[in-house]
Amino acid sequence: MLSLITEKIKAILISSKFRNLIFILFLIFLSLGLFEALVISPKDYLQSDSVRIMYVHVPSAWISLGIFSIISLLSLGVLIFKNKNFVLISKSLAPSGFIFNLIALVTGSIWGKPTWGTWWAWDPRITSMLVLFLFYFLYLLSWKIFDKNKASTISSYISIIGVINVPIIKYSVDWWATLHQPSSINVLSESTIHSSMLIPLFLMTAAFALFSALIFLMKYNVELIKVKNKGLNRI
Repeated sequence: MLSLITEKIKAILISSKFRNLIFILFLIFLSLGLFEALVISPKDYLQSDSVRIMYVHVPSAWISLGIFSIISLLSLGVLIFKNKNFVLISKSLAPSGFIFNLIALVTGSIWGKPTWGTWWAWDPRITSMLVLFLFYFLYLLSWKIFDKNKASTISSYISIIGVINVPIIKYSVDWWATLHQPSSINVLSESTIHSSMLIPLFLMTAAFALFSALIFLMKYNVELIKVKNKGLNRI
């Protein structure tokens, strides 16, 4: 029964109609998000138009953190249950998380220049995001230099160790003196950011999440094809 459900999920994920639907939704959210961010959203009274970098920087950081957290959770399942599909999903998620982590670092550096007067400051949050980038790099590298069985185990340990850094990134602004402002968005209490900025921020986050889903589906499809081809070659 479980294998049947897994096969159905796989069939849905590799369906071209499903990918096309996500692509259409991505275009819709991206268009709305860019219009809100560049046209409707006001300038900041201190940062002026440079604040608009936030609409790329913050969603990219959120997506990269979310993906790494999912990978670490799946990796725990890989080590405990030896689930091969968890391996494929984790491996397929990593490239988009790596890309968004890089985007967050680059846009943060660009935003830092007019705001702080420097391209890079060894701020606790910036530094911890760089550490996350290194864990992503090590995770992907393990699949390049080790065989499949070793890479599955080593990459799982890398992600599980690396996830310790996720709460450090989240709470670094509260634990240490930092150039970053305290968190403006809180799910449990009222957010301090105005709705004119909050709406485009969420729209861009949704667009980026959909884009990462597209990358994942394409990569996952490739990984499934590789598995099937290996199976055919053994016959």
